Amino acid sequence: MVKASDLKKSHVIDLDGAPHVIENIGQQSPTARGGGTIYKVRFRNVSTKAKVDKTYRADDALQETSFDTQEVSYDYKNGDRYAFMDLETYESFELVEEDVEDILPFLIEGMEGITALVSDGKILTLRMPDTMEMEIVECPPAMKGASATSRTKPATLTTGLIVQVPEYIAPGEVVKVDTKERKFLSRA
Repeated sequence: MVKASDLKKSHVIDLDGAPHVIENIGQQSPTARGGGTIYKVRFRNVSTKAKVDKTYRADDALQETSFDTQEVSYDYKNGDRYAFMDLETYESFELVEEDVEDILPFLIEGMEGITALVSDGKILTLRMPDTMEMEIVECPPAMKGASATSRTKPATLTTGLIVQVPEYIAPGEVVKVDTKERKFLSRA
């Protein structure tokens, strides 16, 4: 059991007998006296992909789904199917595009470091590393004498993902990107 106040995006919760992955967690603190913190959680059913929104108080307990983790690598795309390989057993498996749409902006052929959550032999979801180093392929030119202020410009990465980067970053540079927030962190 896990308390609502301890929930993270990485948790897989059992709702009505089916595993659900946490997509988003919002927190509200009422201003009235005695009002406890309320957590608004958006779940996604692993098998049907249906979204479910629930609200919990901080002390509400939720049942976690038991699962195993496996390190996998992304091999290649074949039509609308994506091929992965278990790095321990070297067994290959494929997932359809809708199963991996959340991580598509980060998939690079030959990439390792992806974690698969497995329950009863079925892949529940894939988790990307928290940060990734990616090359900028296109962005407006770097400005001479640009200050290190918070002014930003859009930059397209090798996978097609567009992030806001500081003005002084130029095409061809490698940057660190937060995979959860899809934001620029720093130069690599």
